[in-house]
Amino acid sequence: MDLGLRNARAVVVGGGRGMGLATARCLADDGARVAVMARSAADLDRACDDLRGRGSPEAIGIVADACDEQRVREAFAELGRRWGGELNILINAAGPDVQGTFEDLTDEQWRRAIDQGAMGMVHTVQTALPLLRKAEWARIVNFSAQSTQRQSTVLVAYTAAKAMVNSISKNLALLLAPEEILVNVVSPGSVASEALVGWARSVGVDDSDGVDPYRLMEAIAEHFGHPAQLPRAGLPDEVGAVAAFLASRRNAYMTGANVNVDGGSDFT
Repeated sequence: MDLGLRNARAVVVGGGRGMGLATARCLADDGARVAVMARSAADLDRACDDLRGRGSPEAIGIVADACDEQRVREAFAELGRRWGGELNILINAAGPDVQGTFEDLTDEQWRRAIDQGAMGMVHTVQTALPLLRKAEWARIVNFSAQSTQRQSTVLVAYTAAKAMVNSISKNLALLLAPEEILVNVVSPGSVASEALVGWARSVGVDDSDGVDPYRLMEAIAEHFGHPAQLPRAGLPDEVGAVAAFLASRRNAYMTGANVNVDGGSDFT
């Protein structure tokens, strides 16, 4: 499907790896001009090499922590100069790395979860809005998590931060609707991210060619209960494809939505 992204200007925050990189690949495959932002220069180098081999030969890597307001302002100012002051797509795919139960988490862990999981998104949207408003068309896609709908006791801070993303995104959709800037949320379920694959290997699920998504789902079901109707975990590319559609001109009438990409979770 042609998503209408040829020469669209797109920023993927958290695009150095995982579902963020998968989304950036989908955008590049359709001809978008992609910039990826992440904290790791090494991840960005690998990501940009990949994207340049696709449909984004001038892919840009930006070393920045979205929690650092000043650095975010500097990054978007530079992109504005490169791209004529316009931006079509902002994807916020970064998330917190905080796990633990309510009784175990420290105040510092709670603050880090909220900063990484929600305030980074606030900073990027606030900074990018002037560029988005100048473009002929614009989309914002924020990554949440299916755990906001089906709780896990070891992800209480992570889930609270993602619930903030849901609420803020809904409000942004209302605010920006008169300007036809569409704002949507993607909520992945059990997806074979690096973190989840690392956990699977720690409990003995390992294959020479990587963790099989069916075996990964078996391990999740054994330790946490079965989280989906499909018998396997999702893949980052499957989430990226949905995010890319929401960010595209093909999506012309969906805003304020929260789209589950979770293998079916709400049948029980």
